[in-house]
Amino acid sequence: MSDNETLKPAVPGAPRARRARGAQTAGPEAQQHLLRAASELFYREGVRSVGVDAVVERAGVNKMSLYRQFSSKDELVMAYLERKDEQFFGYVEASFAKHPGEPAKQLQQYFDDLAARASIEDYRGCPFVNVSVEFPDTAHPARQFVFRNKQRLMARLLELATAAGADAPDALANALGLLIEGVYAASQTYGPGCGPILAAPKVAAQLIAAACGGASAR
Repeated sequence: MSDNETLKPAVPGAPRARRARGAQTAGPEAQQHLLRAASELFYREGVRSVGVDAVVERAGVNKMSLYRQFSSKDELVMAYLERKDEQFFGYVEASFAKHPGEPAKQLQQYFDDLAARASIEDYRGCPFVNVSVEFPDTAHPARQFVFRNKQRLMARLLELATAAGADAPDALANALGLLIEGVYAASQTYGPGCGPILAAPKVAAQLIAAACGGASAR
């Protein structure tokens, strides 16, 4: 199925999934099963390579349930991105929350946590970077969602850089943003837990200290 194809109802008598694909599974329950399955498959295997049949199979629902919840694969992709966005900023804010009122340490903590997360064996990088590679058209809703996600992150970095007293908050936020993207890329080229990833927290500390008058972020 193409990314823009409208989903069709299931054909009667279609094979059943591993765990009794439920004609009885409907509404919010079916939606959660589908989103969980899409999240796992899209992140691990890529959005374009995963068809809706695979999502249905993993979710354990019938195709009619998918049709009732999402009118197209694009709509399912957008729901996936919304789910990942919520999860991502959950990670971000959880890191910042470890040092309330200490913006330099909040920025540093994010890199400590990011390096740990990017060192997990099956880490597949940033889901938003992955989607941007798969959708070259910058006008596509998925690409626009990625832009908004990254803009929101940059706004938070700038907010904390300003609060930390950086001489040039924009410059610090941009440098940290670039370092974050480097961690994502290194995790997929050098591999999770590689040297460049483990070096990122130290580099972040140097950037923060230099921008904030030499004060240590730790």
